[in-house]
Amino acid sequence: MADHAYGVLRDRLVLLEIAPTHPIHEPQLAEELGVGRTPIREALKRLETDHLVVSYPRRGTFATAVDFHELNHISEIRQSLEPLAARNAAANKDAGIRAEITNYLDTIDALDGSVDQRSLLLLDVQIHRLIYKASANKHLEETLVRLDNLVTRIWCLVIDQMPPIAEHITEHSALLRAILEGEDELAARLVSAHVTHFEQALRRAP
Repeated sequence: MADHAYGVLRDRLVLLEIAPTHPIHEPQLAEELGVGRTPIREALKRLETDHLVVSYPRRGTFATAVDFHELNHISEIRQSLEPLAARNAAANKDAGIRAEITNYLDTIDALDGSVDQRSLLLLDVQIHRLIYKASANKHLEETLVRLDNLVTRIWCLVIDQMPPIAEHITEHSALLRAILEGEDELAARLVSAHVTHFEQALRRAP
């Protein structure tokens, strides 16, 4: 139950469905998600470690603010770690992982104008999470998921001034194919270019 609450709340916070700096109402969330207060509190502890919520004594828990100025520091770390994750993923021959990557490739190829914005944002997040999982390095995966969550929040803040989401997602196609084909250095170059392109687009947005 705590894992379920964590996953739901994490995505709502990342997509800014829970607005930055807004209070987290534990009883309301417990009722909405059909879980007890304890799983909610356990989820919030994990989310605080993710820098998605912050708790204050006698005041409660709040969604963290989105600081655009963090982009430079986040991108600096991603430029070092994303290529490593892509190389590791390209070396991963796990059949289950490869099937998931293939499924996402099929989803990207089938994208059309009928897909809503929330679904596209979640698709982007899920593709990144899969690549991090495929790196087969738990510490690397956890670090990159946290950073991707934070940069996605910045994206959501300025999304109306950004290029269409579908264009951004289609950039993953060549990367996923390189991973499937075991082209580790190509995958590393593609993900580095993707991070750079995304940061540049974010900086042009405000």
